[in-house]
Amino acid sequence: MEQTSQVIFDKNSIEFVTVAAEYCGFMERVRQYNCMTFVDTALKILPLLYLKASLIPPCELIGEDDLEVFVTEEEYEWMRTSVANVLGAQDDYLEVFLPDMAYSDTPIKKCISEDLADIYQDLKDFICVFQSGLNVTMNDSLCVCKEHFEEFWGQRLVNTMRALHDVKYNRKDEMMEQEEEDNEEYGLE
Repeated sequence: MEQTSQVIFDKNSIEFVTVAAEYCGFMERVRQYNCMTFVDTALKILPLLYLKASLIPPCELIGEDDLEVFVTEEEYEWMRTSVANVLGAQDDYLEVFLPDMAYSDTPIKKCISEDLADIYQDLKDFICVFQSGLNVTMNDSLCVCKEHFEEFWGQRLVNTMRALHDVKYNRKDEMMEQEEEDNEEYGLE
């Protein structure tokens, strides 16, 4: 039990929890942002999230029960569509880092909104379990989140950063035109 406390209260674990909670809060406020602000903020928080996740100390599952899941399909879909609405035409990108790509003659289309919603789902479930304050479930949620980072959402995060970088620096004219059209459509200046 003492080793569990050392892992969950390790400086790197606490910093990861803090950044994960900040990411979840950012995503939950997605509808407050225009496309440019959302992209700019995401490009600041995602590298920090990657760094903090990569510094989580080694840990092992100690509990016997499955961890509770908090994000429902409806919440996931709300998050995905909210991000897609903010990004508009900038949501799609071509993926090149998929195993299936080696056997494909055509590029594989991915969506920034889906990737960010996938990351959100994992982190929100982690944060909700971690907030329980029970050392065993806190430890196990940290271990599962670290495992999912290594196997799943870490790669999605860096792929999405590449796509967001492209939106910010290579497609900024398109993004500004889209926002001007949206402002005209909704009577905003």
